[in-house]
Amino acid sequence: MACFLPMASFLSERWSITLNIHKKIFVSSTLTILLVCILTTSAFAAGDVAGAVQQAWGSAAAQIKAVVNSVVFPALDMILAIAFFGKLGMAYFDYRKHGQFEWTGPAILFACLIFTLTAPTYIWSIIGV
Repeated sequence: MACFLPMASFLSERWSITLNIHKKIFVSSTLTILLVCILTTSAFAAGDVAGAVQQAWGSAAAQIKAVVNSVVFPALDMILAIAFFGKLGMAYFDYRKHGQFEWTGPAILFACLIFTLTAPTYIWSIIGV
């Protein structure tokens, strides 16, 4: 019987360490949840928020449209034009090397370029500005 005593004391010591760890985790998580519940507050809007947002959009829509038409679309057009002519040149050099012209890359870039060139004329009617 004496030979089992050290093993029992080891297991009881290990069990108490495990319980202490679980107690610490439980207490810390409970304290965290309690602090979150106490320290959070709800934000309530006073008045008509939807009307304020619609009014802000109405006044900013013209400015957004001007910036997109004069900055965003020309930048996209320039990037796509450079990519298109670069891809067209690489396709030509591949044609010279292999004897077969690959149309897929230049065709996709050309379609995207046409789309972004014509987008300012119809995109605002779709959005409703």
